[in-house]
Amino acid sequence: MTRYGMVIRLRPEKQEEYLRLHADPWPEVVAMIRACHIRNYSIFLHDGLLFGYWEYDGDDFRADMARMAADPLTRQWWGLTDPCQEPLPSRKEGEWWAGMEEVFHVD
Repeated sequence: MTRYGMVIRLRPEKQEEYLRLHADPWPEVVAMIRACHIRNYSIFLHDGLLFGYWEYDGDDFRADMARMAADPLTRQWWGLTDPCQEPLPSRKEGEWWAGMEEVFHVD
């Protein structure tokens, strides 16, 4: 199992919309997340920043992420959520959410 943390800015004028979407996520999108071996997925909000955390328990992360990215309903969901977000300038090339380095963990 691998833990992932990520961060992105939430556009202030889109906060209500983003929170509304995540208060009632599409069941098909949640099912795709699970099908791609993502567990314990949470998104937190603080001072305009979204922090995401999940655990991956699959064998081929790249293939699972490609599967999710190819899913039409997931792409439609992202079409609603992405305009609410503003990527950080410090993100790596190809990232939307900036990946975070894990510096401490207690299990």
